[in-house]
Amino acid sequence: MNARSDVDAVILVGGQGTRLRPLSLTTAKPLLPMAGVPFIDHLLTRIRAAGIEHVVLGTSYKAETFADHLGDGSAFGLDIEYVVEDTPLGTGGAIRNVADRLRGRTAVVFNGDILSGVDLGALIDHHEERSADVTLHLVKVEDPRPFGCVPTDHDGRVLAFLEKTDDPPTDQINAGCYVFRRSVLETIPARRVVSVERETFPGLLADGVRIVGYVDSSYWLDLGTPAAFVRGSADLVSGIAPTHALPGRPGDALLLAGATCAEGAVLTGGSTLGRDAHVGSGAVVDTSVIFDGGVVGAEARVVRSAVGAGARIGAGSVICDAVIGDGAEIGAECEVSHGARVWPGVRLPDRGLRFSPDA
Repeated sequence: MNARSDVDAVILVGGQGTRLRPLSLTTAKPLLPMAGVPFIDHLLTRIRAAGIEHVVLGTSYKAETFADHLGDGSAFGLDIEYVVEDTPLGTGGAIRNVADRLRGRTAVVFNGDILSGVDLGALIDHHEERSADVTLHLVKVEDPRPFGCVPTDHDGRVLAFLEKTDDPPTDQINAGCYVFRRSVLETIPARRVVSVERETFPGLLADGVRIVGYVDSSYWLDLGTPAAFVRGSADLVSGIAPTHALPGRPGDALLLAGATCAEGAVLTGGSTLGRDAHVGSGAVVDTSVIFDGGVVGAEARVVRSAVGAGARIGAGSVICDAVIGDGAEIGAECEVSHGARVWPGVRLPDRGLRFSPDA
């Protein structure tokens, strides 16, 4: 690994994570445990592996919790600084807001809710080899309509930025990782709301700034929804998504310290069982995340779901494609599914919620 002393990393972590509620009600989205550690740990270890040593976090929501967890970054071999955004400034405004903390001539900017396997070293090399002012990581997706489309010419230069169009001209989308020449980053207007997709990039194109795309087929997932969060965690545990922070070997399941499973319990699909969590006899946990202290009762089934810290799932209950908030209690023989979200501390009595008729 070669040190990249002239490259800074910027991670934007100021969002409230509203799409991930109720999980994000108590914890900032990048600090939610994913495959055994806070999501941001996976990103930071990949940044360090790429040779970058200086990281600036643009924070806002629950800002103090990032410093509480990461400190000065020395545990990761990094030097971490924090910039707090007092009022929301948009993605472009948040990038500009950290400019005075940058040290090198190049900054790699990460959206704090993207799980990606892009080769960061290759991305930075591509930026330098092409003498680019800005380089965008682009990925090809089957359905680009929900995303920002970015067409490029035969030489890889970006032609336009099209936000969530119904008739996209390309399957290449903005993957939420940008490499900026620092002098270009500093041209973003300061101290006001700026959309990097709708204002910054189109404006730079109009000014003739050299913007290129780096297209690859690496793993990529937007973690904005509970379903994606659970999928991403399972992919990390299974080894499908790359990470240097997994606290164990890749496999069907990850059990953290103090986690226990009764006889006949089954954990599969890349599930995580948090610290001191417990799965009862005959229960099945498939492609799910059970946070620290969570309890899954005997013969219960938890499938493609997240069960918050200290939450309890009663015997025989079925939790499928759902989110159970911290400290919630789901009584025996309940059915919670179809995208249902149970808020922290809520208590459902035995058979208090069902989607199928009684036998």
